Amino acid sequence: MKKGIIFILLVGATLTGCKDDFLEIVPETSLSSATFFTKPADFQQAINAAYVPLRSIVNDRAWLLGEMHSDNTYYARNPLFGATEQQEDIADFAIPTANGVTSNTHVLNQYRLDYQIIARTNQILASIEQVEFSDEAMKNNIIGQAKFLRAYAYFELVRYFGSVPLHLTPVPNREEAALPLASEEELYAQIVADASEAIPLLPPKSEQEEGRVTSGAARTLLANVYIVQEKWAEAETLLKEVVNSGEYALVPEYADAFSNSTGNKNNIESVFEVQFMEGSAGLNGTFLYQFMPRPIGPEELMTITGTSNPQPLNGEGNNIPTPDLIAAYEEGDEREEASIGYITLSGSSWKDGVYPYIKKYARTHALHNNHGMNWPIYRYSEVLLFLAEALAEQGKEGEAAEYLNMVRNRAGLDDYAGGNILEAIYRERRVELAFENKRWFDLVRTGRAMDVITAYGERIKANPQAYYYPEGSAPRSHVFSNITLHYALPADEAALSPHF
Repeated sequence: MKKGIIFILLVGATLTGCKDDFLEIVPETSLSSATFFTKPADFQQAINAAYVPLRSIVNDRAWLLGEMHSDNTYYARNPLFGATEQQEDIADFAIPTANGVTSNTHVLNQYRLDYQIIARTNQILASIEQVEFSDEAMKNNIIGQAKFLRAYAYFELVRYFGSVPLHLTPVPNREEAALPLASEEELYAQIVADASEAIPLLPPKSEQEEGRVTSGAARTLLANVYIVQEKWAEAETLLKEVVNSGEYALVPEYADAFSNSTGNKNNIESVFEVQFMEGSAGLNGTFLYQFMPRPIGPEELMTITGTSNPQPLNGEGNNIPTPDLIAAYEEGDEREEASIGYITLSGSSWKDGVYPYIKKYARTHALHNNHGMNWPIYRYSEVLLFLAEALAEQGKEGEAAEYLNMVRNRAGLDDYAGGNILEAIYRERRVELAFENKRWFDLVRTGRAMDVITAYGERIKANPQAYYYPEGSAPRSHVFSNITLHYALPADEAALSPHF
């Protein structure tokens, strides 16, 4: 685990009061952790560096492992382009696995990015008590952010992999980098401890610098953990604290809940989002381009991006909304038009070339493959749906319906009409949080993953042309042959550890 565990101060950002400074890169140095941490500003730079891997996670990984690895999105198959087999394996539930490990690069990179967060926060938490702070609130804020980020990284790891090594202190050398796999119970206990300790240390949203985690974000993360653990009463308490804080509200129009390339960031509905910045500083996103059906010409692409220098995109399209998801929207649901657009590709070999694409992040920007839309991790609408679920699981259906209806009514829908309220909440989560990388985790935690994905795979094999395969092209022979609840551990990391 050398690359994923040993702390290296790669990139950080200085914090001087200007909100854009939170994202600015400073040059790499030869300083070691033993000589670097001497003053409060060093910890500000280090905590900024702990956020950095989140950009790579949401830009390049999470939509593969959480959205395409579900029945919400698929790829637009291009039989002439064969360089995307590993991402196809994720979408097709066909990842080659042997002895509990896999060589899939995307799985490896997700694992290492989460451990980068853990390594950086471990170094902060191990060093901060040795440095005097004149401002105790600043110190608590940094500790709270570090504990949140470590909890979030381990929450990702335990949901993706089940058992992983539990590192809570810096790793000074390769020999100490390999630890035995911790159990899910041990991992969740640490996640709960970190998130619980973060809550009183973090300021509320109204007092925190934009883009940083807050006490509301920490409560939401902990409530999410409790929901996975089916600790409904504990989740209810935390979520009501978020609701009653007065810090959050639903944006009147669903489409306005998501940031533009240069504005509407960290709005009143945002509980926590990953920060991107358009421009040349290396802080931009490219995920919108990764989500495009292909091949797409410059003029076709410009109708979506509005850039001054559009370039053609070839290869295989990613994260294309499935007909299953499109059918999940009720008649009159305003979220469908806000979330899914359609574009005709003149060079396509699929049917008439009219593809759906993810519209909710499609905001105009200046330059090709360089945009600044933020990525939502938690929104207030999810807080309301979490609360509705926690209440429904305790038999409080009337109160649960009130929170469910808040989300439905914002989407232009009537109140919940009765029936199985949990199924209604699950359906609402699917369309409200579509393309936010929630679907796979929801299927697993509610015990529906095996049945839903098996049936989904059968539909693709029976009618591949409905799932963006050109006429005459069929799914590979091994699709949906390895449906499991967890990813296998990365083979490259196994080569560095005797424990897996």
